[in-house]
Amino acid sequence: MESKTKTKEQIIEAFKFRHATKKFNPDKKISQDDFSFILEIGRLSPSSIGLEPWKFLVIEDQALKEKLRTVSWGAQGQLPTASHFVIILARTIKDVKYDSDYIKNHMLNVKKFPAELLDQIKERYKVFQETDTKILETERTIFDWSCKQCYIALGNMMTAAAQIGIDSCPMEGFDYEAVTSILEERNLLEDGHLGVAVMVAFGYREEEPRPKTRKELSDIVEWV
Repeated sequence: MESKTKTKEQIIEAFKFRHATKKFNPDKKISQDDFSFILEIGRLSPSSIGLEPWKFLVIEDQALKEKLRTVSWGAQGQLPTASHFVIILARTIKDVKYDSDYIKNHMLNVKKFPAELLDQIKERYKVFQETDTKILETERTIFDWSCKQCYIALGNMMTAAAQIGIDSCPMEGFDYEAVTSILEERNLLEDGHLGVAVMVAFGYREEEPRPKTRKELSDIVEWV
């Protein structure tokens, strides 16, 4: 029981520590081991029907960073100072529609399902996408569904980083079409199989943030 209490305290402290860091210390770099740990947490994150519809694009090229900075108003402080800058890409309708080659390959070679179950799986996912969730209404609705899964990985990565004393900042403040165009120029979106979900920077804070503020638990929880 003492160990469980200590673990809970450590997790709460990590959440209190974490904040959206706008400017990092450019001289402090995350070790390869620590960043591999953060990426591994993203890889192990859950996703709807286990599709893992993400790709983590770690931006190291300085020229690319500068290009991205010109169209990313929400990353002006983070792009030049973060130790590591990641664009999380989400898979599009080409990959996550129930009858895609991506799903077939994922079920056979990643999840190791027997081939004789593929037709049954496809039919179940068809009902899930067309009827249950109606995410096949447009290409945008199913892409947004993919992005939701990416945000699960995003949250887990930031939390894991905070637990080992590493700061982070998620960013949506960018020109989506312009960023897409820049990445397409580098052939990084796999011919339309991937799209931009969100950006996130990791590193070490330049200065201490103001105290964290949140609503009271009683304002956001209702027991019924």
